[in-house]
Amino acid sequence: MLELYTHPMSPCAQKVRIVLAEKNLDWQKHHVNLQEKKNLEPEYLKLNPLGVVPTLVEHGQAIIESSIICEYLDDAYPEPTLRPADPYQRSTMRYWMKHVDVKLHPSCGTIQWPMVMREALMSKPEAERDKILARIPEKPRRERQMRLVKFGLDAPDVADAVRTYRKTIVDMEEILTTRQWVASDQFSLADICLAPYFQTLHQFNWTALFDQDCPNVADWFARCQQRPSYQTAVAADFPETLNNELREKGTAAWSKIEVHLGNS
Repeated sequence: MLELYTHPMSPCAQKVRIVLAEKNLDWQKHHVNLQEKKNLEPEYLKLNPLGVVPTLVEHGQAIIESSIICEYLDDAYPEPTLRPADPYQRSTMRYWMKHVDVKLHPSCGTIQWPMVMREALMSKPEAERDKILARIPEKPRRERQMRLVKFGLDAPDVADAVRTYRKTIVDMEEILTTRQWVASDQFSLADICLAPYFQTLHQFNWTALFDQDCPNVADWFARCQQRPSYQTAVAADFPETLNNELREKGTAAWSKIEVHLGNS
């Protein structure tokens, strides 16, 4: 049995869940409470020394890093394949996967983390809060989360995050004029890795980053959402009550995002 340590709002976990759904694989869910920083507990760090989700466990072996997990699953369960056969198209797929990991994921964390994670930490005494954050293994992530706890969406990181999102969207708009999906005319891991980061914009009602002047991107995301795998792996975790709550929070915070969008 495949086991996945996951959280419903983690884009990294969402993309792995989409792969599992595309391949119609059975798996056991282990919920990791990120708000309470259960990802930093010693038991979990034994599985994933980085203290992040997701972690996939199969045959008693832990596989970490979401893009690596996606390729692992496509290697281990090759039907249906989620990678183009053409070597150049496959390299394009991996380019976008790397872009997500290196640039888009930190940007998403910067704008989503204050919205869904900050409140629980701010409810704790400052000394306890600092102690929890000090346990984050990676220095850049630790320091970024400290700034986001202190300043929320007023943190200096937010401007760069919005610009990275917008540049990603503009680049996607151009390439989607030449093909149906991001890497080729075949739905692939590139699309799977990108789509959850648009879920973040969708859930907070921040779709003005793409739906007003990037019709190809808007159409691409709509097609991603319509896939049964997306409905099962992502949309099902967002009941209407949660959607309403997130949209309300996002709408209230939009002015802080919009000010940076004008400079992108």
